[in-house]
Amino acid sequence: MNIIGPDALVFGVDDLPACRQYLLDYGLKDAGGDRFEALDGTAVVLRAKDDASLPPAMGTASLLRETVYGVADSATLDAIETELRRDREVSRRDGVVRSVDDMGFALAFQLTVRRPLTLPAERVNGPGHAQRAPNELGLPPELPALPRTLSHVVYFVPDAAKAEAFYHRLGFVCTDRFTGVGPFLRPAGTLDHHTLFMIQTPPFMKGCEHFTFHMGGPTELLLAGTRFVEKGYQSFWGPGRHRFGSNWFWYFNSPLGCHVEYDADMDLHDQSWAAREVPMGADASQLFLFQYREKWAPSGPPPPGAAH
Repeated sequence: MNIIGPDALVFGVDDLPACRQYLLDYGLKDAGGDRFEALDGTAVVLRAKDDASLPPAMGTASLLRETVYGVADSATLDAIETELRRDREVSRRDGVVRSVDDMGFALAFQLTVRRPLTLPAERVNGPGHAQRAPNELGLPPELPALPRTLSHVVYFVPDAAKAEAFYHRLGFVCTDRFTGVGPFLRPAGTLDHHTLFMIQTPPFMKGCEHFTFHMGGPTELLLAGTRFVEKGYQSFWGPGRHRFGSNWFWYFNSPLGCHVEYDADMDLHDQSWAAREVPMGADASQLFLFQYREKWAPSGPPPPGAAH
């Protein structure tokens, strides 16, 4: 099944104005109808918590109401519908297949809305391999640093093994795993290390832990995160770099009932990759971790009372 990855996440929220402003400040574009898009058209969609058009809430604090996957072709939609009708209710209207997974997360599948991107990724100059031409600046003035595409979503689930088995039916494969926690999963239509990660938790925590959009490189990630902090948003974790996936990360608190991340430079894998498994811990989840500080310049006298 040629599932590419998440096209959109739909949230039913308490405070629509705050969530709209948050997503705009994060860097997404208002596409109308409370749809906020990255450069390739993948998106976060907002609705009021009591909007009758939403799938039912999960009965926890999570505000995520639907994960919309983009697929490459109609044959994949047919295959998903056939597979899921074996043991659950499925609807298909206006080209969208809808159902729920084994943990109760509402899912939708559609022909992907992703627009091809031709933007260059960040390039670096290193001794022995210069990637930028002479006089080409590494940090052009006013670099936009906008989210490019919806990268992945992370679920809290009460039974990670059962949840993983459901996605195997749709062609997802495990790329890496934290023992006793959950798998990183990649669908067949992408080489990204993961588009879905699941963390086993008590049932009352079930829901979305975070979602993230890919940036053009670590500089864009750091620049976007710095601008976000300067707008008053609270950093939760990062910036840093994950070990599994190698992606840079920076997480923030949000009014969407979950954390929201910027990520960049994720590993790509194909069928020849052998999944790794390690116990989860600080050293396993991050290679290094920075802490944001106010800007500083190496000039002027030392602060009063400082040692000479």
